[in-house]
Amino acid sequence: MKLEQRSEEYRAYVETYLQEYYARFREEPQKPLFQSMEYSLLAGGKRLRPILAFEFCRMCGADWKKAAPFAAAVEMIHTYSLIHDDLPAMDNDDFRRGRPTNHKVYGEAMAILAGDALLTDAFSLAATAEVGSLQDMKDAIGILSECAGSLGMVGGQVLDIMSEQRVLTEQEVLDIQTRKTGCLINAACALGTIAGGGSPAQFDAACQFAAGIGLAFQIRDDMLDVIGTQEEMGKGVGTDAGKNTFVRLYGLEKCEELVQKYTDCALAALQVFPDTEYITALANSLTQRRV
Repeated sequence: MKLEQRSEEYRAYVETYLQEYYARFREEPQKPLFQSMEYSLLAGGKRLRPILAFEFCRMCGADWKKAAPFAAAVEMIHTYSLIHDDLPAMDNDDFRRGRPTNHKVYGEAMAILAGDALLTDAFSLAATAEVGSLQDMKDAIGILSECAGSLGMVGGQVLDIMSEQRVLTEQEVLDIQTRKTGCLINAACALGTIAGGGSPAQFDAACQFAAGIGLAFQIRDDMLDVIGTQEEMGKGVGTDAGKNTFVRLYGLEKCEELVQKYTDCALAALQVFPDTEYITALANSLTQRRV
């Protein structure tokens, strides 16, 4: 199956899955909360994390739809992080995915609560996944918690805030980005493997792939803040000029080399899977993406 055809199948499925999950709550008295949540959750986007969860489940030999609760949960956590990152106390952004940011439409208080609800609901949804054993579910919830929390994404955001007034070393930039961006990508790949009943070797390979592709993805994102346009990105560009990004650390030319290096490292880890044609094409597409 061609790259875009399968990607669109995965994207469409998770979109419908998320829509149906929250459709049950639209008549609840706290209706403005659900409107705020859906405004950001159903705003489109690459859906890279659900795609990775679905594909690793498929590569383990299972029906990829088994990973849907995990895929949706990771996307809910990702969306909550974007809502909170855009707030005035954080990045203070006005646009996200071509539309006004959540707090610009619903106010800061509702945006905070929408993020809180998405984070909490994500674990409720993840707990409905059908996995091989109770230990598998314990492992999955543990991975999701660690990747999203103080040792993962939230911890990376804190390191980012702490770094604002100084120039960082290479290791410090890596410490931020492997947590802030890489951890949720790791969660998606790992949870997809658990949903698919993958072997220990496949689980380890999924995590190695995630480490490489997470770095490649973030470096390319930093590059697009410099070379991209607002029309392409759907948000402001040049906003990271004073931040500790990979572009500031290495320059554009070196970053281009590193994107390819980390992508190659990620793909090299996948030898334990029998069918890697799609994931290879997906990973390589990150090298040249413009959004």
